Amino acid sequence: MQLTLAHIGPKQAKSGPKSGYDSLTRLYLDRIAPYNPIQSEAFPTETAFLAWLGKQHTRVPALPILLDRQGKQLSSSELAHWLGSRRDQGAQHLIFAIGPPDGWSDAALAQAHFKLSFGPITLPHELARLVLAEQLYRACTILSGHPYHSGH
Repeated sequence: MQLTLAHIGPKQAKSGPKSGYDSLTRLYLDRIAPYNPIQSEAFPTETAFLAWLGKQHTRVPALPILLDRQGKQLSSSELAHWLGSRRDQGAQHLIFAIGPPDGWSDAALAQAHFKLSFGPITLPHELARLVLAEQLYRACTILSGHPYHSGH
């Protein structure tokens, strides 16, 4: 199952050629790779993301998971179970996407397979990408029985 971590914004953080957030996010993406193929995509606008999303045609449609403050909050174990269920149901491509600074439009939210929330707090995009990458890695390790996640 292909995973994509997408976001609306610049490819790299503004704080220099390669910020600590970018390096740490890349670390977790590299750690996920032995469990699932994963890629990172950046889009300048929501419109560009939606156009790209419309081109993700496979035998089974790609499933967009949009991060949104009004989405469902899941524990790490619940996210792992949710991810494993999608895998077991034959999903081929899950696209986890962090939206524009003003939030997703109604049109984008209508295309979401699932809306995920990290809670009512607001995170900078770079930090949200890092947290998402770490949680996806944690979910992969939970599903494989790896000791990275100790249940707390």
